[in-house]
Amino acid sequence: MKAQIRKIIVQVDEIHQDGGKAVNPPTRRALAMAVIANPYAGRFSESLDELIDIGEELGGLLGERCVQALGIAPEQAQSYGKAAIVGEGGELEHAAAILHPKLGAPLRKAVSVGAALVPSAKKQGTLGSAVDVPLGHKDAAFVRSHFDAMEARVADAPRANEIVVAVVVTDSGRPHPRIGGLQVHEIVGKDGLR
Repeated sequence: MKAQIRKIIVQVDEIHQDGGKAVNPPTRRALAMAVIANPYAGRFSESLDELIDIGEELGGLLGERCVQALGIAPEQAQSYGKAAIVGEGGELEHAAAILHPKLGAPLRKAVSVGAALVPSAKKQGTLGSAVDVPLGHKDAAFVRSHFDAMEARVADAPRANEIVVAVVVTDSGRPHPRIGGLQVHEIVGKDGLR
C-alpha cells in the first residue's frame, strides 16, 4: 500500500427515533476515516500522482470497511459520499487529488455498482477539524430521501503533514423522508440520475 496510514477510525450511526417517531428499522450510516501522511506537505509539486494512487487504494479500503461495519452485502448499500481534510502543510488540491481522479471506482465496487456521482467535500484544517461528508443515493442522484450528510472528525488529526480521508456508506435514506421526488423503488440506475 502506498498510503502511510497512521490510524483508521470506523463508526456506525444508528437513528432509532426522529421527530418523536420511531424509526423502524433504524437508519444506519457508517463512516470510515484514514489519517495518512501527505507526501507533498510543505512543498509544491506539479504532479500529484502519489495522492491520486493513494485515493484509489483508500476508495476500496474505506468503502469495504463501511459495508463491513453495517453488516450488509455490497448491493444493500444505498448512499455514499467522500471528503478530505488537509493539514496546514498541504494544499486543498491535495484533497482533490485523493478524492476525484481514482477514489470513486473502487468505492463503487465496494458498494456494488454506484452509477451516480459520489458527492464530495474538501477543506483545509487542523487537529479536530470537522467536515460534513455529503451523501446521495449511489445509483440515482435525484432521490431526495437520500440527500444527507455525516460529520467526520478525528480528535488528533490532521497534523500539518497529514490528510484525513473519509468515506460514508448508508443502508437507507434519512429517517421519515416526506418531501417527494424520485422514490427508491422507481430507480432505473443506468445514467446515475434516475
